[in-house]
Amino acid sequence: MKRFDYRIVIGAALILGGILMLLDKTGILTGATGYFWAGLLAVAAVIFLYMFFSDRSKWWAAIPGFTLAGMSASALLLDRLGWGGLAFLGGVGAGFWAVYLRDTRRWWAIIPGGILLTLGATSAMSEAFNVMDTGGVFFVGLGITFLLVALLAKMKWAYIPAAVLLVLGFFLGTPFEGVLEYAWIGLLLLGGLALIIGSFRK
Repeated sequence: MKRFDYRIVIGAALILGGILMLLDKTGILTGATGYFWAGLLAVAAVIFLYMFFSDRSKWWAAIPGFTLAGMSASALLLDRLGWGGLAFLGGVGAGFWAVYLRDTRRWWAIIPGGILLTLGATSAMSEAFNVMDTGGVFFVGLGITFLLVALLAKMKWAYIPAAVLLVLGFFLGTPFEGVLEYAWIGLLLLGGLALIIGSFRK
């Protein structure tokens, strides 16, 4: 029995892509090119995700798998609705979260996972909902990310950046934003007084 030749599948995919691009160019089937690339990305995503779920040693496959799935969703529909950034960045972030959930010893994956999901959320807010001032949401998302590192991975040092980022997000995302300028002045004054008083006490 003749062995299956993978070149047949690749050749058929190329022919299909050429036909869809021709239909798109002639206006017979608008958007056919996007559907073709979205389909290829989806197939590649399925391959990587199968590797990830079928073999525990291939934890790295979650990152390209979820990334390609997000790219496919973005190219297929979500990009037109203003959710393309969330689909792509959220897909990459979901890949890192899958790495952590597979083995909690890889706590480092929480940081890029949280940051990318935060960037995806701010992208969706600006593109889909026309919210231009997303600085507060960004800092709150980063603060929550480090808070999760502290709680899930038992890393006490992460409480410090979590607290700073959450406070910044609170001031930037609320009417108290103007207070932040005076807060820095107050911190400088208090720091200077503390140093002077400490020198006299010594």
